[in-house]
Amino acid sequence: MQFSQGTIEKRRTHQKRISSQSSIHTARKKLQWREQSLGYLFLAPSIAAFVVFLFYPLVRSVYLSTHLTDPRGRIAAYVGLDNFTQLLNSSSFWNSLGVTALFALLTVPAGLVLGLITAYLTHGKLRGMKIFQWIFSMPVVLSVSTASVIWMILYHPSVGMLNYLLGLAGLPGIQWLTDPSWALVSISLMTIWMNSGFNFIILMSGMQGISEEIMDSAKIDGASPIRTLISIMIPLVSPTLFFLTIVSLMHAFQAFGQIQLLTKGGPAESTQVLVYSIYKEAFINYQFGTGSALSLVLFVIILLLTAVQFLFVEKKVHYQ
Repeated sequence: MQFSQGTIEKRRTHQKRISSQSSIHTARKKLQWREQSLGYLFLAPSIAAFVVFLFYPLVRSVYLSTHLTDPRGRIAAYVGLDNFTQLLNSSSFWNSLGVTALFALLTVPAGLVLGLITAYLTHGKLRGMKIFQWIFSMPVVLSVSTASVIWMILYHPSVGMLNYLLGLAGLPGIQWLTDPSWALVSISLMTIWMNSGFNFIILMSGMQGISEEIMDSAKIDGASPIRTLISIMIPLVSPTLFFLTIVSLMHAFQAFGQIQLLTKGGPAESTQVLVYSIYKEAFINYQFGTGSALSLVLFVIILLLTAVQFLFVEKKVHYQ
């Protein structure tokens, strides 16, 4: 069967086109593979850090939670889920859980309200507002140890400023850190102040994203400052408030530094939160199995609280 010269040329052109497309496809695959390899190369340090400082400790905690350790912290015996059963039957665990829940209840809502009010008051472009913004954001630069020392001086029963002010008002002094009924409140006040800088900065950033036209329209309609805050500001910054609620709740359930420095879990375990119980079990009693089991329980609690917030609270968030 014979083909004309034109048909042969067409076939050759078609074959060249297929070969060219195949070469382009192969080149694109090579380029894509190189880009992916380069991306994984840049991610390698972060992945290594996650593996070393996150995934390995998590796996190690799961392993240790099923074992008992001797007084030197060495693995002594496999006990399965006995550590978890012992925790659930321990009054100390439930006391720590209750103290942690109360601490979160005292610090998270108050911290959000304080950050919201201070951000709203300094949101305007009036003269001198930069000074107040600097003052309200100052706690964010202080470490937990520095803040603890400052408040330890304020709480001093004889030379502390707080009892001095109470004396001027004719009220008796308070044993802020040694009275079981006041110790957790004292830690909570310090924590609210310590977290106020971060909350203020984040909420201030959220408010700066609100259009000036909306605020001007509210003023023209005669809305009061309180009405503007409740009806306009809070709905528009609700995504920011939702983020801060999650972060603040996580921080509250992981509080340790200020408790270790000010009260060491006392008096009478009135400030012994879950993280301090983990520290006490693992690094004071050298019961790494019980401490690991307690840390996993804390992990599950925080995970469940975060999931509940995403399932129910996020529905009330107004995304623009």
